Amino acid sequence: MIKPRLRQQLAELTALPSISCTMAEQDMSNVPVIDTLANWFETAGFACEIMPVAPGKANLIAVRAGTDPQARGGLVLAGHSDTVPFDQNLWHNDPFKMTERDGKLYGLGMADMKGFFALILDAVANYAKTPFRAPLIVIATCDEETSMAGARALMEQSKGQGRFVLIGEPTNLKPARLHKGVMLERVVITGKSGHSSDPELGRNAIDAMHEVVSRLQQFRTSLKKIQQPLFPVPYPTLNLGCIHGGDNPNRICGLCELQFDVRPLPGMDIESIRADIRQLLNGIEQQFGVSMLYEPATAGSGAAETPADSPFVQKIEGLLGETAGAVSFGTEAPYFRAQNMDTVILGPGNIEQAHQPDEYLEIKNISPMLLLLNQLIHYYCVQGHARL
Repeated sequence: MIKPRLRQQLAELTALPSISCTMAEQDMSNVPVIDTLANWFETAGFACEIMPVAPGKANLIAVRAGTDPQARGGLVLAGHSDTVPFDQNLWHNDPFKMTERDGKLYGLGMADMKGFFALILDAVANYAKTPFRAPLIVIATCDEETSMAGARALMEQSKGQGRFVLIGEPTNLKPARLHKGVMLERVVITGKSGHSSDPELGRNAIDAMHEVVSRLQQFRTSLKKIQQPLFPVPYPTLNLGCIHGGDNPNRICGLCELQFDVRPLPGMDIESIRADIRQLLNGIEQQFGVSMLYEPATAGSGAAETPADSPFVQKIEGLLGETAGAVSFGTEAPYFRAQNMDTVILGPGNIEQAHQPDEYLEIKNISPMLLLLNQLIHYYCVQGHARL
């Protein structure tokens, strides 16, 4: 049974579009979501700061202060306010209208992950008249689905700092303390077009790109030697994502572009990987008489790991009776870890529903998530165990 106010807030968040996309024509502002959350959290007794990040983009930092002057830390409950784009033709209901069916709540962002904020508000309501010794900090960021701009801005300005961080990404209530990073890269080969009847008239960019692909495949094989058994796929991966080149069968291809991604394990440095790839591709320009550009398509986001002996990891493991593992998708955890905050990823949604048509949150996961939030708030904020 879902409380009427929780149901209403879930529906209101779903109804506010906040799509984040690298294609400008699909990108949207997240400010309506941030303004709505700020209003709700202010009513719940939080001091709210709306932090501009870019035009039409903002973070929310909501703080309910503690009474202990020594409590300079605090518990952080964090998530992102944006969603991915959607294909209306593949949805069986309006993505912006929460729909209940077969024990599930359907809607864009329900699992990943605007719904998490409504659950926080429901949990906080139980402590409306209970003083906190250590602060509770709620963070809602922008553009997690694209550039991580919101989390980067928090780190750069040292805002929203606490001692322990729970990120409510969809893990189906299973705790994770590690995840891989993500690098989105591209190679552009510029050759010389010409008539296909005489190959000497041009420099074929596809021929050169074939060599690039071959070397990247060899690099992919070498990555399998690096192992972290906690991950479902225990080694770094490289995926050849898309390739475009040429315009007609009877023309020598003058331009070819490849985009690929790399998913590094914790402890692997993104710039070192890029240096290895540059070294790997040396000599192709001279071999094929072409020019080549290798560059990041985005800045990339690092892997994250909170040590197994972290008191926060151990507390959550004890509450759930389950060992914290690893997830293969990326989160904002690296930006909190860079500020020495112990971070666990755990949410009521399921990653299998994230970024999918008919995204949903199973109603049966709501009560266990609320129980955990209540336990964490009581232990770390009411009792004050989140102090630095």
